[in-house]
Amino acid sequence: MNIAAIILAGGLSSRMGVEKSLMDFGGAPVIARVIERLTPQVAYAAINANGDPARLANFGLPVIADARDDRPGPLAGIAAGLVFARANGCALLATAPCDAPFVPRDLVARLRAQRGDNALAIASGARGIEPLFGLWSVQALPAVEAALQSGERAVHRLAKALGAAVVEIDNEPGAPDWALNLNRPEDVAAALAFIAPPRG
Repeated sequence: MNIAAIILAGGLSSRMGVEKSLMDFGGAPVIARVIERLTPQVAYAAINANGDPARLANFGLPVIADARDDRPGPLAGIAAGLVFARANGCALLATAPCDAPFVPRDLVARLRAQRGDNALAIASGARGIEPLFGLWSVQALPAVEAALQSGERAVHRLAKALGAAVVEIDNEPGAPDWALNLNRPEDVAAALAFIAPPRG
């Protein structure tokens, strides 16, 4: 079964003061770390981002904007990803945020193994459910679009309504929190202690 992935980079990054996807993280943009870990797990991958796509051209992935102009958040990025997956003949879409440099290298396999017949599977870590790390059936697209149309913005509420399978993923001993998002400068400082130089 072919699986696609969308890296969610459509946010405004207001808390960091810079665009988070392009923030330097140990000598490489943080999104490059996510790409390096996630793309080998899937057949097709794209970046969800709004604005000028040229700023992301160096990463060699399609850049897909939200279909809506009101910046409703990551749920719109998931909708765009589901359209991308369907267009590429994929039945499933993996999702991850652009500022999570430790996304598990086996995330897709673990979510797929426990999704069953559910519309999606989402990961859960040390801090609880992490709904942006998910594996969605393309058949969930109408429900995602209907939720957006109704004003719903929270991925976790829609995931619950769709009966998502919740997959527990533990941190490896001595490893950083796999779900760490770089939301604050102190998050970056703490995470840099765990990284190796980027591959290539």
